[in-house]
Amino acid sequence: MSGPLVALTVAAAIGCGVVGGVFFAFSTFVMAALRRLPAAQGIAAMQSINVTAVMAPLMLLLFGTAALCVALVVAAAVTWGEPSAPWLLAAGVVYLAGEIAVTITYNVPRNDEIAALDPESAEAAARWPSWTAEWTAGNHVRTVAGAAAAGALCIALHVA
Repeated sequence: MSGPLVALTVAAAIGCGVVGGVFFAFSTFVMAALRRLPAAQGIAAMQSINVTAVMAPLMLLLFGTAALCVALVVAAAVTWGEPSAPWLLAAGVVYLAGEIAVTITYNVPRNDEIAALDPESAEAAARWPSWTAEWTAGNHVRTVAGAAAAGALCIALHVA
């Protein structure tokens, strides 16, 4: 593994781990705290979180790491005979599928749904328990994907 590829792999491993850690925090205590609130308060808090989440820090981390993972998938194809290549490919695919695809196809539609609700409505209160369970399930996938991708990148560095 060349110096630039090592640097790219380290940067991607850190990004994958941090993104997985952000989603771990949500899965393990943020959502649990929101569920303890009355539905109207929990929904209003989640609506606020969803507005602040789409700002530069998280978006740069989430999609910047995705760009690094795309580069690693290309590097894996170019260096396929190297022992690290399958690990680079696996990490890239796991991150792109488990973080980006799940975010776009599963969690964002639920965020859009909760954004459209009036927190004080009976409809919102009725939807809140199942919404939190659904959203958290998708978030668990994102947590595991970030950790698995970071682990695969560490293995890639080790076998290089």
